[in-house]
Amino acid sequence: MFLKVIDDALRGVFLYLLPYYGNLMRNIKLIVEYDGTCYAGWQRQPNGLSIQQVLEEALETILKEPVRVVSSGRTDSGVHAKGMVAAFRTEKTVPVRAFREGLNSILPPDIAIREAAEMPPQFHPRKDALGKLYRYTIHNARVRSPLNRSISWHLKDELDLRAMCEAAAHFIGEKDFAAFRAAKCCAKSTIRRIDALDIRRDNDFIYIDAKGSGFLRNMVRIIVGTLVEVGRGSKSHEEIPGLLEGRDRVKSGMTAPPQGLCLVEVFY
Repeated sequence: MFLKVIDDALRGVFLYLLPYYGNLMRNIKLIVEYDGTCYAGWQRQPNGLSIQQVLEEALETILKEPVRVVSSGRTDSGVHAKGMVAAFRTEKTVPVRAFREGLNSILPPDIAIREAAEMPPQFHPRKDALGKLYRYTIHNARVRSPLNRSISWHLKDELDLRAMCEAAAHFIGEKDFAAFRAAKCCAKSTIRRIDALDIRRDNDFIYIDAKGSGFLRNMVRIIVGTLVEVGRGSKSHEEIPGLLEGRDRVKSGMTAPPQGLCLVEVFY
């Protein structure tokens, strides 16, 4: 009789907690670094190998169960990341350190887990993100560099950095970036906020750092392409406000190639 009472009590607790079962799952955050050269981008897709697919398959090897990874965003084919944030849920009691050391032991050399941490159930990499920092690297030299070809855009032309900085100032603030997004971008709103757009030279390299609340598809690369056209003298920095107001992608600059772009950090 006593055992039956205990059994009924435990069953009642289980039935009470059942609707909240999803919240009892562990929520693991990963910070992922990768060289995107050989991949079709972050997101799983039928036409090529993605970072997400490789990471999920590695997690399934460790956990022996299907895993779905949610990220802070997407990167296109050839784009790199130093601080992509991703998360997944699991019931398994694997130590958190195993998600770094264990994954790094089986992931390919061009993908690594920099950090792993257990997060509250409500944490979401994309919805909770407050901002992102991207860096675009230009190799500005007469002779191309084979060692830097996969992480920078090689340009022989002499670029006017002062004019580029003047142009960059027009992008700061909350604006409509319809003229600076890819044709296939499906974002419902084209309003974004750029907090900083810094340009600096270090010997043969020019670094363009874009920090903001979020970015449309190819937005950073199109801004970089436009800045390069200003640096070459084919566009004036005074044209930028008109390009923003006109919302016409055809009139803005070229799309800089993907290999120069890297997601540096996601802010929470």
